[in-house]
Amino acid sequence: MVGHCSSSPSIDSQNVESQNVESQDIESRPVSCIWMRHVIFGFGWFNICLGVLGIFIPGLPTTVFLLIALWAFSKSSVRFHRWLYHHPTLGRTIRDWHQHKVIPLPAKIMALTLMTASVGVVFVTTSGNLGLTTALAAILSMVGIFILTRPSHICAVTGDSPQS
Repeated sequence: MVGHCSSSPSIDSQNVESQNVESQDIESRPVSCIWMRHVIFGFGWFNICLGVLGIFIPGLPTTVFLLIALWAFSKSSVRFHRWLYHHPTLGRTIRDWHQHKVIPLPAKIMALTLMTASVGVVFVTTSGNLGLTTALAAILSMVGIFILTRPSHICAVTGDSPQS
């Protein structure tokens, strides 16, 4: 059958073995369906592009897109999953989140500012629909509380003093 995905584990055994040896700190289990791996792989690169754009465009998040790309690579390519996780520039925030659940202070400020602005925009564009605005504000408040309760620095997690 053309386009049929078998459920048999046809993942490249060398990739799986190298993953187990070299990447003990991250989990990567590619899907067995070859065409689905290609689709997810492309989705990963799409998110890498958005994440890199987020470095230069204020208001466009970087870390969220990189985390999505990391997930996509974990399902499609052990090699690129490892590459992104250990990348000297892009991988730092991913590793900080993965290992310590750290959200940097600038990212917190940007997220909270954009969430607050979103509530205002929804209120104005829906002609003051209080039900929708209140529901959005309640949901974003919970997200904001989650963001605010995460540490901003690794030293806050490990108990080390900040280095100058």
